[in-house]
Amino acid sequence: MQTDPKPGTLYVVGTPIGNLEDMTFRAVRILQTVDLIAAEDTRHTGKLLQYFEIKTPQVSYHEHNRTSRIPELLEYLANNKAIALVSDAGMPGISDPGYELVKACIAAKIPVVPIPGASAAITALSAAGLPTDRFVFEGFLPAKSQQRREYLESLQTESRTLIFYESPHRLRDTLQDLAEVLGSDRQIVLGRELTKLYEEFWRGTTAEAIMDYSQREPQGEYTLIVAGILPSQPQLTQEELKAELKQLINQGISRSQASRQLAKVTSLPRRQLYQLALSLIVDLDSNI
Repeated sequence: MQTDPKPGTLYVVGTPIGNLEDMTFRAVRILQTVDLIAAEDTRHTGKLLQYFEIKTPQVSYHEHNRTSRIPELLEYLANNKAIALVSDAGMPGISDPGYELVKACIAAKIPVVPIPGASAAITALSAAGLPTDRFVFEGFLPAKSQQRREYLESLQTESRTLIFYESPHRLRDTLQDLAEVLGSDRQIVLGRELTKLYEEFWRGTTAEAIMDYSQREPQGEYTLIVAGILPSQPQLTQEELKAELKQLINQGISRSQASRQLAKVTSLPRRQLYQLALSLIVDLDSNI
């Protein structure tokens, strides 16, 4: 079923994440027939349009101009023009500012129509070999190590498969934090250059990933697929972990021994539990 773009409608158009053959017939037709294309990078999208001989004019819409651009695009749509929103790769709105424009259109009662396409997260998950029945997409982790660790700590008891995006220059630091917070034996899959000529899937534990990437330079954009905690493992909250540690320490064993003992039961990193045990010093001393 083919229909022309409806006036006053925003089309959220998926584009290839690498291989141009992944462009759908419907996506090409919509881009050819809308009045305007809002692109994250007009130069990048220009190459795609040239390949498919699409002559539709473009306007930039990205993180740095979204505040001023959204009202302009809403006015354009209000004048019964059709707009296609595209990102540099994949589905718009996934870890990019497309979400803000979609939200603004919905608030203004402007129709939003998705044109499905490739997604790096789903592409990597489908070939990772880790559970796909339940998963959670977390996008890019914080750039700073301390914030990244704190964020990962909130995912320690997550049983669903975890999906992250990461840049090559932060990959090694992120792998180190994943090992220390989630455990060095946690299964991980690294998808690199997906759908492109040098596509690669690396599979193993976080410890093995650290070892492997200490010997070679990370290249290309990465999608990380990380196994969730096993259902058989206790899934304790931060407060429950503190309570368990306090009980062990009150039995007369050292904080180091308590951390090691609880690590065996929960499969959480001993170092993380030891840091948690140290935070109990004030509580314990106040009871003396």
